[in-house]
Amino acid sequence: MTAHLSDTPDAVTVALVQTDASEQIEANVSDALRQIATAAEQGARIVCLQELFATRYPCQSEDHSRFEWAEPIPGPTCGRLQQAAKEHQVVLIASMCERRAAGIYHNTAIVIDADGRLVGRYRKMHIPDDPLYYEKFYFTPGDLGFRCFKTRYGQIGVGICWDQWFPEAARLLALAGAEFLFFPTAIGWLAEEKSTVGESQLAAWETMMRSHAIANGLFVAAANRVGTEDRLEFWGSSFVADPYGTVLARAARDQGQILLASCRRSLVDVARTHWPFLRDRRIDAYDGLAKRWGC
Repeated sequence: MTAHLSDTPDAVTVALVQTDASEQIEANVSDALRQIATAAEQGARIVCLQELFATRYPCQSEDHSRFEWAEPIPGPTCGRLQQAAKEHQVVLIASMCERRAAGIYHNTAIVIDADGRLVGRYRKMHIPDDPLYYEKFYFTPGDLGFRCFKTRYGQIGVGICWDQWFPEAARLLALAGAEFLFFPTAIGWLAEEKSTVGESQLAAWETMMRSHAIANGLFVAAANRVGTEDRLEFWGSSFVADPYGTVLARAARDQGQILLASCRRSLVDVARTHWPFLRDRRIDAYDGLAKRWGC
């Protein structure tokens, strides 16, 4: 699936939609469609929505009724996103709760090309089980691997939220050909932790992903939620970093917005030839990475 940089435009404007979510699924989907249209009007060619954009974040408690929020893919919401991508000539990345079969649900990101074609899907591989993030109750771990998708505006790799903390995932996506790495995200503060470790948590989150950009010579973009849902205060701060880890644009912590950043795709080649980490990897010496612990 490797594409040459000359196959698509060099300068590509990326948009991250950072917003809060209501308790009404239809209102959230309709709002996302409006945001996509607005982003396209502002020049965006790739638009990424936040994690599980159609609903409030479901995993703060274990509630069987929330499985009703899931949809098959393709399905109704996917179809509306495909129509929007075609109408506005944009590539879309959107995370949804996928109903694969009875009792099997995935946190899935779909990638839709600018002609409305469903290019593929990524199922979240790393599933957290932390206070107020009880995702293992809801989601089956992904089984599609770390995939790169060729689109009109570049090669796109996708991870979802907890995936963003794992350097192995970012490296595999880079090796699959990604120029852009998108992370639909839902991350925030627990009230009892914010005053003591809140700033360090946010800094670590951003630093981890900027390190992926540097180590792999690609653009990294994270689209986070904002606002308070039950006991979680989502910290916004969506951002786009270039292949040197420089933050090109960063959203506010406490308000919704469409974050735009112009990404010059030829910088991927410049970064990878000047900082040739991929060239100098010792692939003959990394067998230990396939072990849980120890060499």
